[in-house]
Amino acid sequence: MVPAEAGRPNQKSRTRKDLLDAASRLMKEGRRPTLEEVAEEALVSRATAYRYFPNVDALLVEAPLDRATPDPDELFRDASSNDAVERVELVNAALDDMIAANEPALRVMLAHSLQHGANGEGHNGFPARQNRRAALIESALAPARDQFEPAAAQRLANALALIIGTESMVVLKDVLQLDPAEAGEVKRWAIRALVDAARRSDRSSAPG
Repeated sequence: MVPAEAGRPNQKSRTRKDLLDAASRLMKEGRRPTLEEVAEEALVSRATAYRYFPNVDALLVEAPLDRATPDPDELFRDASSNDAVERVELVNAALDDMIAANEPALRVMLAHSLQHGANGEGHNGFPARQNRRAALIESALAPARDQFEPAAAQRLANALALIIGTESMVVLKDVLQLDPAEAGEVKRWAIRALVDAARRSDRSSAPG
């Protein structure tokens, strides 16, 4: 039988977030909780918890990182610009700061998610990773949404997710061996290029 939550991506993401939040609360008490204790705190079954996290180590590594990720409302609370490029660059800078402060833990989290996929568990309908960057990107683009066709805006958001976050750090630092200044230049160039491409897509689809 397919679990009830298996066909609802939004519900699955919320359940996974509930488990991360529950782990964070228990860890703040100075404890190293078991997966069963986290499940109880999150008001889900032990079986459900194990569908999202194969072991407690994967959960306890990711929970503090979830808390460390910038909150979109807080990030843009004092932002005065509605320019899409400037707002996405603000997201990129905030995530870069978070990554720099948590790089070892982020690499462990990435290793857990890769192992999850290597074991064939990535196709069971339960997310191996929490999608934290999408909310930040959506908030960055929100004031400029009328500048893009809906399809172009969604394609832009998806493309930006490729160059913002832990994976891009690994490519730029480990594969290309760029220093932080060079990596920053590449990412800023890519952000502007993607936004410009999305705008051109809008113009090219306009009636002649």
